[in-house]
Amino acid sequence: MRSKYLRMATLLLVVLTGLSHAQKAPVFTIAVSEYPSWSGTFLTACDIGLLDGAKGALGPLERKWKVDIVVKDTDYDSCITLFVNGNVDAACLTNIDSLAPSVTRKAVAILPTSTSAGADACLVQPEILTVQDLKGLPVRGLAASVSEYAFDKGLEARGENPSDYTFENLDPVQAGVVLQSGKIRAGVTRNPVVIETLKANDKLRRLFDSSLIKGHIIDMVTASRDSLAKEGGHAFGCAVVDTYYTVCRLMDTEATRDRTLIAMGRRFANLGLEDMRVIVRQTQFYSTPAQGLALFQGEELPQVMEKHVVPWAIAKGLLEENRVPKLAFGNDANAQLCFDPQYITAATETVTPK
Repeated sequence: MRSKYLRMATLLLVVLTGLSHAQKAPVFTIAVSEYPSWSGTFLTACDIGLLDGAKGALGPLERKWKVDIVVKDTDYDSCITLFVNGNVDAACLTNIDSLAPSVTRKAVAILPTSTSAGADACLVQPEILTVQDLKGLPVRGLAASVSEYAFDKGLEARGENPSDYTFENLDPVQAGVVLQSGKIRAGVTRNPVVIETLKANDKLRRLFDSSLIKGHIIDMVTASRDSLAKEGGHAFGCAVVDTYYTVCRLMDTEATRDRTLIAMGRRFANLGLEDMRVIVRQTQFYSTPAQGLALFQGEELPQVMEKHVVPWAIAKGLLEENRVPKLAFGNDANAQLCFDPQYITAATETVTPK
């Protein structure tokens, strides 16, 4: 009987100690939407117990970094809005969609999670055989978004001029629905809609996809500079990085790969193992610190941002030409959007890859 009470007392002490740590830990919120390297990593981290994800209790990685991380599961547009309005400390955003928010709220990309390498695709009816067959036809997809960027830059990669083609606005999920029914002849959408649409109608096919422009569409974690400067802010950034790479190690290790992909699939359109194997090929993860550092410290990303992404965002009205945010690749307090490798380095004790 005494041992029973001792175990109960020990358990109570552990619980109270955990609550005490949680009460002392500074709280930070990250907004996450449904995407393989976003919901598939950070929500999965909550599911498997790496993070608690709610305010007031700490998972092991939160205890390690002494921060309380609230993981907010929402849709992508809400991630942008919450970040712009200062309602979250960080959000999972693309490089394209991090530009406009940084005009009014200084931002730091602390971690690249993946690049679209086929996850965004132009799907067509079987009678359309070449890119030139699209001339004179409306191609439907979400305007001024990653979908239109993938379409325009995919055309350029094929030697075509996007101004010779017509892109009309349509929600990406609806684009998949009307493609399946044959009501439109061409549309651009993203996974999981791409994979589901092609399974629903096997006569449809990919005309081209974002594998033509790998390294252009970068999925990231973007944090507020002010939030990172708060007490515990640097540790928060490190905890986010640590969480991401911990899940990636499980995904990349043969013994744990399949069950990790299954867990990730539950957080990405409830897809099964075989579909997730395809998904993670089409969404190419920067799954190691060396890969993340190579991107943020390399020469390609600045060229992509300055020669492609920023001019395109201005042309589509996402940015005003006289209010383009100052970019920096490294830690620059005066820049409005930094791609800063320091959090990867600090969290993983990794030096610049050779």
